[in-house]
Amino acid sequence: MPDATRIDAELPQTQCTRCGYPACRPYAEAIAEGTAPINRCPPGGAATIAALARLLNAPVLPLDPECGVEAPRQIAWIDEAICIGCTKCILACPVDAIVGAAKRMHTVIAEDCTGCELCIAPCPVDCIELHPDPRPDTLALPAGQRPESAEFRARYEAHQRREAARQAEQQAKIARKRRELLLSTASQTLSEAIARAKARRRGED
Repeated sequence: MPDATRIDAELPQTQCTRCGYPACRPYAEAIAEGTAPINRCPPGGAATIAALARLLNAPVLPLDPECGVEAPRQIAWIDEAICIGCTKCILACPVDAIVGAAKRMHTVIAEDCTGCELCIAPCPVDCIELHPDPRPDTLALPAGQRPESAEFRARYEAHQRREAARQAEQQAKIARKRRELLLSTASQTLSEAIARAKARRRGED
C-alpha cells in the first residue's frame, strides 16, 4: 500500500473538506489506512479517482454523490460594496487567499484561491459569490499533474504553520496573564495580611 504522501500527491489540494475530512492530507491518510474509499474528491473528479486506482491497484469507482459533483473550479469573489469587514471569511480560508482587516473591505486574491468555498457559509451578509476560474481548466488532468496543486499545498502548509504560531502565541499570552494575576493576588493577599497584623498590634496597644 502506498504511503499517505504519495496518495496526497494525487489530490488537488483544494482543502475543501467535501471528502468528509478536514483537509486533503487527512483524507490521504485515511485512504492509506484503508478506512476511506478513493471516490470522495469532487474537485479531483474522475481523472483523480482513476489515478488513485492505478496507484493503489484498486478498481475505479464513480464519484460518491454525497460528496458533491465534478465541475470546473470556481473562485470566490467578494462584493466590496456589501462587505462589512467581519473577517469571518479570512479566518475560514485555508490558504490565506483573502486579505483585509476588521471593519475594512476584504478582497480575494484570485490566483491564490483554491475554490474550496469554505468562505461562503460564514459570511453574515452573503457578499461572496463564485465566479469562473480564469486559469486554464485542468479538470481533465489527474490532480497530481495540475500545475496549481503544488502551490495550493504549499500555501495550506504555510497557513497551518502561521495558525500554529498564532495559537502558541495566544496560549503564551494567556499563561502570562494568569501568572500576573496570581502574583497580583498573592501580593494583595500579603498586603492585606500585613494590614490585619498591624491593626491587631494597634488594638493590643
